[in-house]
Amino acid sequence: MEIVAIIVGVVVALAVGFVGGYFIAKKVVSASAEGARDKAENILDKAKNDAETIVKQAKLEAKDQKIKIKAEVEEENKERMREIHAQENRNSQREASLDKKEDSLNSKEDSLQSFQLDLDKREEKIADSEKRINIQLEHVSGMTQEEAKQELLANLKDEVTSQSAFIIRQAEEQAKLESDRKAREIVSLAIQRIASDHVSEVTVSTIPIPSDDIKGRIIGREGRNIRSFEQITGTNLIIDDSPETVTVSSFDPVRREIAAVTLKKLISDGRIQPARIEETYKKVEREVNQRVAEAGEKATFETGIHNLNPELVSTIGRLEFRTSYGQSVLSHSLEVAYLAGIMATELGLDPQAAKRAGLLHDIGKAIDHETEGSHAVIGADLAHKLGEKDDIVHAIHAHHNDIEQTTILDVLIQSADAVSAARPGSRRESLENYIKRLEQLEEIANAHEGVERTFAIQAGREVRVMVKPEVVNEDKAVVLAHDIAEQIERDMQYPGQVKVVVIRETRAEGLAK
Repeated sequence: MEIVAIIVGVVVALAVGFVGGYFIAKKVVSASAEGARDKAENILDKAKNDAETIVKQAKLEAKDQKIKIKAEVEEENKERMREIHAQENRNSQREASLDKKEDSLNSKEDSLQSFQLDLDKREEKIADSEKRINIQLEHVSGMTQEEAKQELLANLKDEVTSQSAFIIRQAEEQAKLESDRKAREIVSLAIQRIASDHVSEVTVSTIPIPSDDIKGRIIGREGRNIRSFEQITGTNLIIDDSPETVTVSSFDPVRREIAAVTLKKLISDGRIQPARIEETYKKVEREVNQRVAEAGEKATFETGIHNLNPELVSTIGRLEFRTSYGQSVLSHSLEVAYLAGIMATELGLDPQAAKRAGLLHDIGKAIDHETEGSHAVIGADLAHKLGEKDDIVHAIHAHHNDIEQTTILDVLIQSADAVSAARPGSRRESLENYIKRLEQLEEIANAHEGVERTFAIQAGREVRVMVKPEVVNEDKAVVLAHDIAEQIERDMQYPGQVKVVVIRETRAEGLAK
């Protein structure tokens, strides 16, 4: 009970304290609120005064800005008005100018219309006059207008043909005057175009090998075998990616042949080393030199030529390994010797001199890689140096027109040389292509009007065209030869040149009874 009484007493004391504290706090708060209210009212009054001041100041600034902007706008409007007035003045001037031009054009158009009417009247008068003149001409000539036109065209055609023939003759004469210059130009272009192909053809020999493993043995350790081979033989050995082949390259055909045979023997033997290379090379060199001597002696024996300098005989033998357009130069020289001898016999000349000159005419090709100049000049110098007679030397020198031909022997050697080179099959060309070229030459010529027969001769180097004399006159023959040659150039591919000869023959026959 005492505890309850104590608790109740404590609760009552707390309640009394709380109530007393509340009333005291309320009084304190009331006093503070009144002070804050007064202070806030003072702040509001001050803010109102400041705001009124700012508003007044802003109104004044806005008014000043408005006045400034208004002035600028008025000035801009004035400037625009000035530009508008200036543009209006310019437009007015342009309109006035256009009005003047329009008036001028209208005046010119009226003048042109009047002029056109006048022209139309004159054309009508001229047409009437032409009709009357044509009627009078037809009456006087006894021909209609169409008949007169055909006759005029025929006359013009003959005149044009005659003028064309004259122009062609002049062009041919001019071409003859410039032939040397043109020939040098053509030769230089030909050399430029085919030099690489020709060099690869005449300066290399391809050697087959059993397998590509041999290439490593040919090269040797650090390349000692191939260096020894090139140094000993004086050639270049080319080993590339070509399967199972190696290539020997040299301008000297005999040296190249010795190197090629040496390499073949080394590959066959299997022992490829510097000492063996030198030993094999010396042995092959003796064999090839023996073959060269035998080839030269055989050529002189077959042609019946004696008393030749031994060096000339050896040089002739070297031609066995020299080719020209795929043709053996030694075989070609033998053919020229035979042909020249036959022609000399038919002409009643010395066949031995002709054979001698024919066999020696290309002797310069055996050493042209060692000496500058054409093979004809080189051969003539060599023949003269080794004691050949002047007529033989001159024939060698002149067979390619390096000097002027002055004797029958000169002409015989050049002719025999051309015949041998032109023989079908002598040079690298198939018989089928050769026949096709001859047929095409004849077809081109036969397609022209007035051609009676055509013959392709000299292995396609010349075309002889027989024409009908009643259809093709002398002037037309000149034009026809030019047209055929032009068509051959345009439609065909052929080595060298093709000469077109048009033959017009008139025969008169009488029969006595």
